[in-house]
Amino acid sequence: MAQQMTKSQIADSLAKEHSITKKSAVALLESVVALAYKEAKNGFTIPGLGKLVLVNRKARIGRNPQTGESIKIPAKKVIKFKVAKAAKDAVLGPKKK
Repeated sequence: MAQQMTKSQIADSLAKEHSITKKSAVALLESVVALAYKEAKNGFTIPGLGKLVLVNRKARIGRNPQTGESIKIPAKKVIKFKVAKAAKDAVLGPKKK
């Protein structure tokens, strides 16, 4: 299995592809991430990749796996990433019928 790309490797790849400095590529990457954090509560979409969304989870009854005891899990907000269909098709190939 291939290793994941690091931030430095991603910045280097962007810099080479778009003929910019690596420092500029890192700054661009960081600004996109900062914008995503800021706008996540409204939904932040990167076309062709996916969407960050804020979801409210309801309170529910869970189970402690060690003791089997039922516990109440409180309601909370969580961030989810929904992968775009274009990204799924590009990585997995089109769905066969």
